[in-house]
Amino acid sequence: MTGFDLRMLDGIRVVAAVVDGKSFASAGEALDMTQSGVSRAVARLEDRLGVRLFDRTTRAVRLTDEGRLFYEQAMPLLAGLEELATNTTVGASSIRGRLRVNVDPFFSRLILGPRLGAFLDSHPDLQLELVTRDQLGDMVADGFEVAIRFGHPRDSTLVARKLLETRIITAASPAYIERRGRPSEPKELESGRHTCIQFRDPESGRPFPWEFHQKRKNLTFNLRGQLTVNEAGTLQSVCAAGYGIAQLMELGAERLFAEHKLVNLFPAWAEERFPLYAYYPSRQHLPAKTRVLVDFVANLVH
Repeated sequence: MTGFDLRMLDGIRVVAAVVDGKSFASAGEALDMTQSGVSRAVARLEDRLGVRLFDRTTRAVRLTDEGRLFYEQAMPLLAGLEELATNTTVGASSIRGRLRVNVDPFFSRLILGPRLGAFLDSHPDLQLELVTRDQLGDMVADGFEVAIRFGHPRDSTLVARKLLETRIITAASPAYIERRGRPSEPKELESGRHTCIQFRDPESGRPFPWEFHQKRKNLTFNLRGQLTVNEAGTLQSVCAAGYGIAQLMELGAERLFAEHKLVNLFPAWAEERFPLYAYYPSRQHLPAKTRVLVDFVANLVH
């Protein structure tokens, strides 16, 4: 491979447009190029790098493993160059451009959404696209620059910044307790006498095991239930309505406990914590628009 030059930079911009648009044709429309021009630009860059960046079929275009690694490393640098050029003109404090964010639906609806107005008013040149999903998915291939997700980080090249930890509380409504009785210890849930609402792990597709933490003691049960849900707000509402027992995040349920609409069944076994993380592709050359959003979210939950 020869040295870096403007043609290589143009090739990187074309690759980014192909990834964003998921096709050569969409990239051509975005860049005002012909589809054949996009194809030639990608081929030239592949020749310079000595690797194939995309697997192409008649129906889809996907990054190869080498292409994904190159894209993940190149995009923060390209974004940094674009931000530098913008800041030279309009000042280093300017936050502008498009920011596409993958957000957990429960957190978006309950915590982030109600407070977004003030953030956007503070950054009028920022175009924010908020997409709620129950899975992180392939953040880079899906065109997201930052993600806000509950759960422990999986092994990946993404940077993960912990924003908070919330307690997991085993709860039921007063109506359920009156109808079915209150279990005195976690092990009673294995008896089959109680209705347990399952919550699906978006990564594995299976229900989360029921964990109970007390100082250095940890209990884990694989309980069964007729109902499985995949969204924390639905889990909370079904539990509060009296259907059954659930393990809920304390975050967002504080009012229900304070108003005695939910009861903490096992206060001595409620030391399990569930984290919220922000993810982005690289720690280096983090765009200001990404940094300011992540800082804003971190301040919301502290």
